[in-house]
Amino acid sequence: MTLTNQMPDLQADSSEFYARHRKVYPREVHGLFANLRILGVLILLGPYYLLPWIRWDGHQSVLFDLPARKFYIFGLTFWPQDFFYLALLLIIAALSLFFFTALAGRLWCGYACPQTVWTEVFLWIERKFEGDRNKQIKLDKSKWGEYKLLHKGGKHVAWLLFSLWTGFTFVGFFTPITELWGSVMSFSTGPWETFWILFYSFATYGNAGWMREQVCTYMCPYARFQSAMFDKNTLVISYDTERGEPRGARKKSDDYRAKSLGECVDCTLCSQVCPTGIDIRDGLQYQCIGCAACVDVCNEVMDKMGYPRGLVRYTTQNAIEGIPTRILRPRVIVYMLLLGIVTSGLLYALATRVPLQLDIIRDRNALYRETREGWIANIYTLKIINMTDKAQTLQLSVSGIPGLQLEPAKYSVVKVPAGEVFTLPVELQTDPVNLQRTGYNVNFSLVSATAPALKVNETGRFIGPLRH
Repeated sequence: MTLTNQMPDLQADSSEFYARHRKVYPREVHGLFANLRILGVLILLGPYYLLPWIRWDGHQSVLFDLPARKFYIFGLTFWPQDFFYLALLLIIAALSLFFFTALAGRLWCGYACPQTVWTEVFLWIERKFEGDRNKQIKLDKSKWGEYKLLHKGGKHVAWLLFSLWTGFTFVGFFTPITELWGSVMSFSTGPWETFWILFYSFATYGNAGWMREQVCTYMCPYARFQSAMFDKNTLVISYDTERGEPRGARKKSDDYRAKSLGECVDCTLCSQVCPTGIDIRDGLQYQCIGCAACVDVCNEVMDKMGYPRGLVRYTTQNAIEGIPTRILRPRVIVYMLLLGIVTSGLLYALATRVPLQLDIIRDRNALYRETREGWIANIYTLKIINMTDKAQTLQLSVSGIPGLQLEPAKYSVVKVPAGEVFTLPVELQTDPVNLQRTGYNVNFSLVSATAPALKVNETGRFIGPLRH
């Protein structure tokens, strides 16, 4: 066979491997899990769009002020020095993902993932302009005209407006949103603000409006490695083959057992409502995001036919095979313990957090100096960070060496403005007779005059002459 004769076969194989994308038209569904998804949208997007507009203690309730290096979260003000808390929060997020995935599959993907949440909103807008699934398919197949242009154009205008508002809100978490609104209205936003508003708007419009299930199928890494966290006791959405097969159409009054049929009426509604376009009856697939739309619609069909619910349901592979399900198993227990420990650590750290910090920088140009009176002195630069929203009057004291004195003495009381870093050059002096060795640890103590609980202690090093 010549190379020319082989080419059609190679082209056929390539066309199968690189299958052209087919648009998915998810059918609208109602039921318990659909209501939970709507609740998830409200709980997650509600705070996202509302929090920047809420005032708290004189500032925006949630604001990440990068130029000032301050992060306001309700009544708390965090600084870059508090990165430790962010690290703990990220660890908690990762452990939570592992824990809930091992326990109940892709709950994150189905109910809380930003891609899922914003896609739900975009689907709702699409149905308002183009109608239900059948009307959307009919509209896409029709020729372009005034009706199609009006409905398609209206949908995209609504998508773009919603995306722009989403991008504007995102930047509003980093630039005070009232100031940002004034800048947008006067067309005076800075280059970075303009870039991020447009970038986040484009990402929302593209991902939730156009790409949708392709993000979950091809772009999201979680879809690829989720199986590593699954086992036969993980709760997943499954089709009960024992009950459903062999599938086939029938009337409600028919005795399907007499016809050697299972309970599946082969209505294909489970695949029509799937946002990723799969058929759950083909088994668990990595494209399944666990949204349970197929569960809701199948239960509706079972109710109409008078069959028991649960042909498609949340269950485990062991339950399907008639083996008891073990909820508490080693991996779940380990995840739960780690999650509890790290969460408790974060809560304890936040509860005991002191919004006052003292950094001690010892002068390295000289180990020590001798005063006119013959005393030994060490020079330090103190960096006092007042992380509260109020000015603080602080009392500074030192200890660790008998007769240790702070110079100048006026610095024993320091006033630090709210949210400021105050630099204080000080000198510690002591009579050499008090020095029995070369080096000592000295303690610097700062206590608020109005709030005694606001205090911090740090240790510095005092160097004296060599002893012979």
